[in-house]
Amino acid sequence: MSKYKIILSGGGTGGHIYPAIAIANELKSRFPDAEFLFVGAKDRMEMEKVPQSGYQIKGLWISGIQRKLTLKNLSFPFKVISSLWEARKIIKSFKPDVAIGTGGFASGPLLQAAASSNIPTLIQEQNSYPGITNKLLAKKAQKICVAYDGLERFFPKEKIIKTGNPVRQGLLNVETKVEEAKRFFNLEPNKVTLLIIGGSLGSRRINQLIEKKLDFFDTHNIQIIWQCGKLYYQQYKICDNTKGIQVYQFLNNMDFAYAAADIVISRAGAGSVSELCIVGKPVIFIPSPNVAEDHQTKNAMAIVNEDAAILIKEEDLDADFENKFSQLLNAPERQKTLSDNIKKLALINATKDIADEVEKLLK
Repeated sequence: MSKYKIILSGGGTGGHIYPAIAIANELKSRFPDAEFLFVGAKDRMEMEKVPQSGYQIKGLWISGIQRKLTLKNLSFPFKVISSLWEARKIIKSFKPDVAIGTGGFASGPLLQAAASSNIPTLIQEQNSYPGITNKLLAKKAQKICVAYDGLERFFPKEKIIKTGNPVRQGLLNVETKVEEAKRFFNLEPNKVTLLIIGGSLGSRRINQLIEKKLDFFDTHNIQIIWQCGKLYYQQYKICDNTKGIQVYQFLNNMDFAYAAADIVISRAGAGSVSELCIVGKPVIFIPSPNVAEDHQTKNAMAIVNEDAAILIKEEDLDADFENKFSQLLNAPERQKTLSDNIKKLALINATKDIADEVEKLLK
């Protein structure tokens, strides 16, 4: 067997980075002497997270186009040209056998450059509504691995394989880690634990809500693990260690955070939704309305329609939150129903199934 060379790109947020790392880890276990290279966007999260996972990464000068008219958009064409040029150079020198894109700014130029060099490409689309990059790349990709039904509206039907989204392997058996997790976070055993996850960068609206409701949670005897995100940590760290609240910029031990939680409040990014299906805890989704095509609401509705989660829109938080949260808190049988139903939606073999498709391309 020749030594395979595999190039991967995905980034901007944890939702694009972790699937790419999960796929790389699975391929590495199958081909221990394969060589891996990641390509990301300079000064984005992947430049830190990928090396932490033991892989090399190169950065492109690329960012998304802003939806509003801003000066940043003036540099966009130059960034595209520069990153395409750089991506071609990377492809030429690394000579990969296959290119994998999990979304995010950098995967566009990289997969475009790979396809132009006749290297087989695979796209992993996490959302129920694809971004513009993947729609453009789909024409040249050999395979498109998806997590939701109905994506033939956007992609050539014969290329689509429904695999689900890759998740961190440590999440597959969180129910065995509950005691260890509670010790890890130093939690009180007789209190309900609420986990707040607003995405890797954080959610301003969810953070504002939690801060406003701290007394409400306190009167209900709730302890909180609050991942407020990189952008908001300085603002909210003053709440740390008050009234049973732990505030984190970022949670590196997500398996413990999920294991310790009794109830979860989360954004509805594709990665979070996939993880929460596997973890199987009662969830209240608060989707971000500020994303392309409102895809987080669509992601969440796919779960809510199966009676497997609760959804509160941002605009309804002031009116509905306390009522809906109290109802869930005081109804253990409702919590169990949501848990059981969301688990049924988990696609736990996603990483292996995607790696199988990559393997076919390699062969």
